[in-house]
Amino acid sequence: MNRKKLQKLTDTLTKNCKHLFRGFDKDNDGCVNVSEWIYGLSIFLRGTLEEKMKYCFEVFDLNGDGFISKEEMFHMLKNSLLKQPSEEDPDEGIKDLVEITLKKMDHDHDGKLSFTDYEQAVREETLLLEAFGPCLPDPKTHMEFEAQVFKDPNEFNDI
Repeated sequence: MNRKKLQKLTDTLTKNCKHLFRGFDKDNDGCVNVSEWIYGLSIFLRGTLEEKMKYCFEVFDLNGDGFISKEEMFHMLKNSLLKQPSEEDPDEGIKDLVEITLKKMDHDHDGKLSFTDYEQAVREETLLLEAFGPCLPDPKTHMEFEAQVFKDPNEFNDI
């Protein structure tokens, strides 16, 4: 498989995953090496709920301090929600959404989400896995990716 084909496949898999790089770059060196790429694809394609929760939490923890703060939630929700023309200040609606999210997910009531808070909320309601925006491929994209990659095993002989 040539570089162009591989790029097209990975673009298909990750088209809705805005924060993919941060989740894949485990050592935060600004590069995704082969091991990080394979590990990331493993989570995307065959990961357990536990692995996906850890991955998503790392993506959502923008500053890497082990918590998802109100500011981080606001930033991610502002970037992932569609803006609708209205008389209201859109930031106020996002602030309200952050407060609602905290009420639902912040089990220890400290005003931020630890991994424990996030994990408990996701186990109660799996739809909260990507509460702050898409960071995993949707099932349709996942299936398309696998169909392309595993369609002809001989295609990989050119790599």
